[in-house]
Amino acid sequence: MGGPASFRPKPGSIPESPGVYRFKDAGGRVVYVGKAKSLRQRLNSYFADFASLHPRTQTMLTTAVDVDWTVVGTEVEALQLEYSWIKEYDPRFNVKYRDDKSYPYLAVTMGEEFPRVQVLRGAKRKGIRYFGPYSHAWAIRETVDLLLRVFPIRSCSTGVFRRAAQVGRPCLLGYIDKCSAPCVGRVTAEEHRKLADDFCEFMAGNTGRFVKRLEREMREAAAEQEYERAARLRDDIGALQRAMEKQAVVLSDNTDCDVIALAEDPLEAAVQVFYVRDGRIRGQRGWVVDKVEEATPGELVEQFLLQMYGDAAAEALPREVLVPVLPPDTEAVSELLGEHRGARVEIRVPQRGDKRSLMETVERNAVESLKQHKLRRASDLTARSRALQEVADALGLDQVPLRIECYDVSHMQGTDVVASMVVFEDGLARKSEYRRFSVRSTEGDVASIYEVISRRFKRYLEERSATGDLDADAMAEPSEGPGEGLRTPGIDPETGKPRKFAYPPNLVVVDGGPAQAAAARRALDELGVDDVAVCGLAKRLEEVWLPGEDLPVILARSSEALYLLQRVRDEAHRFAITYHRSKRSKSVKESALDEVPGLGPARRQALIKHFGSVKRLREATAAQICEVPGIGPSTAETIVSVLKGQNP
Repeated sequence: MGGPASFRPKPGSIPESPGVYRFKDAGGRVVYVGKAKSLRQRLNSYFADFASLHPRTQTMLTTAVDVDWTVVGTEVEALQLEYSWIKEYDPRFNVKYRDDKSYPYLAVTMGEEFPRVQVLRGAKRKGIRYFGPYSHAWAIRETVDLLLRVFPIRSCSTGVFRRAAQVGRPCLLGYIDKCSAPCVGRVTAEEHRKLADDFCEFMAGNTGRFVKRLEREMREAAAEQEYERAARLRDDIGALQRAMEKQAVVLSDNTDCDVIALAEDPLEAAVQVFYVRDGRIRGQRGWVVDKVEEATPGELVEQFLLQMYGDAAAEALPREVLVPVLPPDTEAVSELLGEHRGARVEIRVPQRGDKRSLMETVERNAVESLKQHKLRRASDLTARSRALQEVADALGLDQVPLRIECYDVSHMQGTDVVASMVVFEDGLARKSEYRRFSVRSTEGDVASIYEVISRRFKRYLEERSATGDLDADAMAEPSEGPGEGLRTPGIDPETGKPRKFAYPPNLVVVDGGPAQAAAARRALDELGVDDVAVCGLAKRLEEVWLPGEDLPVILARSSEALYLLQRVRDEAHRFAITYHRSKRSKSVKESALDEVPGLGPARRQALIKHFGSVKRLREATAAQICEVPGIGPSTAETIVSVLKGQNP
């Protein structure tokens, strides 16, 4: 490659307008996205003095072979486009915040007929109200245990709920008055939903009215000499007060803000957020980031705000965001967040008082979070690098396999044959690149591996051929017009997104022994693909087989290389099994009953419910089938004929 000078735009071709720019590598992948008030000034800074740039910026420029840009009207539009491109292309040199752990939330499934309270982690789903996040799941369970005295909503799983309804007897929580037992009809669906609404309102911070109501009822019960009821209400008030004490009061009652603090070193940064609603800390969460680009604290804050609130629900945005330093384009960021929230969002740095004291507390948490993360992270980075180098050394590769694809075949006695392709880049799973195949071959695993590898790399060659990239000179052929850059074969010219099979791996791993490895190699050779290494990993002794070799490569049981290959193989196996089960389940649901003319979904379901399975239905006589409500003699005879493979 000729370095940055080889793709520097021509003088005067870059506009001075605000806009967003993209650097791309030789494969057409976007490696960096940035925005600028003046595209000319910003892009010229990359090409003016290469030696003075930050080392990570130098690495990005030597990786890139092309740059293009899009002009926008305002800084807010630039922020929006930058965020959408970072989300779409996932550039390797952009700052990407990730949770340093999976935080638990208290969740209420308001989308169900009988809402359920539970602990949930991971991505948020529709129809569920979330509260938190909390630092520990036990903190949620303690809070829920206290609140169920006053708001006895369902907390059991679907299976337990259905079983209790079938037997007509509630679970233990129903007997100790920590569940209103809607499963056995003690309360109606409307009454139970009212309890769930009150529970959510209390968790949202509207606590005063519930305590006052219970105190009033307690006094009334005492006045009427119902002392046992008054004692229960007294205990309920104590439970609510203990639940409220778990949420520290830090600011005035009407304060609604997120407090964000940052701790960084030359390589990484940690972010901590405290969520304050109605003056109480409702949750805490942390992120860490690799500083793959040179960025000031203000730029890190700006990128964090966009990534944190970009996909958040409007009600999740607070009125005020307290930050350690202001982002470079404070007004633009505030306007963008305000549009998303539907009301003004103020971004400011606290200078004194309670908010400043809280900021210092959050900053101490960020420093501690970075310290703990580095202790965990150091061994992970070292292990991944060592694993890739060990794989390269063991297999005799010229370079470490930065992209590994693994293939596995799954079936049940030759039926519903499927295959999976999983991708690991830099030793980490890249799930957006996973693919799955329905295999046409029924001649065994070896033939299936051959078919899948052939199909995958035929698609790769077809997409390369469609853009003329099979010509070695095509990679260096510029497009017409300034700023349009080189032709990028990995990118669909219509959508601008990466093609499904656009990027070849450095190493193909197949689940199996020498036969499977040889089949994969034969498929690649027949297609003329000679720059991709192949190996097979046999399960029995965890041997690594190379095509054409009589003896396997034996990796040490404790080696990082074997551990990496096992993780890749196991992930491919999991992905294949998941697809196979879903396909088999679908075929079972469709079943042979779909072939019976005039038999609709209701009667099919009634038949399966009556006999338990298609197998038992196949063994039944026409008279027995007639016992199912809605099935007449002629329909029963037709069902018997179809299930026996006869023409009805």
